[in-house]
Amino acid sequence: MDQKKIIQSLENNIAVFNSMLSVNDLNLQTWRFKPEKWNLLEIVCHLYDEEREDFRARLKHVLENPQELMPGIDPLALVESRQYSKQDYTDKLDAFLDEREESVKWLRNLSAPKWENAYQHPKFGPLTANMFLANWLEHDYLHMRQILNLKHEYLKSISGQNLDYAGNW
Repeated sequence: MDQKKIIQSLENNIAVFNSMLSVNDLNLQTWRFKPEKWNLLEIVCHLYDEEREDFRARLKHVLENPQELMPGIDPLALVESRQYSKQDYTDKLDAFLDEREESVKWLRNLSAPKWENAYQHPKFGPLTANMFLANWLEHDYLHMRQILNLKHEYLKSISGQNLDYAGNW
């Protein structure tokens, strides 16, 4: 596995997320196409929390203290407990992008990281530092897809147009 390429992709995604999420339309920020789906504000808040408390924290844990118990995290519960719906969209987006810059800086400054270190999860077995790094990038891709799908559904709802001319979604 080429960790440097993954770290570079995480850094490149700062610009991608900034572009995809720089939304001045207040309706789009809080619009959801199904009641159970997240809106952009919730996605941005989630990305911020995951950056700090999941991927960076867990990777650090596995690199430094793989034998110690890993603290739990419940991303779905945070939506309510941290009142994502009451957060300021622009502030939270800026905070997420700042955190990603800190993450990339931290990753680039690691000295001889032990990528094969593994935390023994009671349910999932060994979770290596490599696994956390690769899944960090995959988490980006999952949310990029989610954001694009939300924007697609929003365009359908506000345009009143058949969008099949552009191609099959």
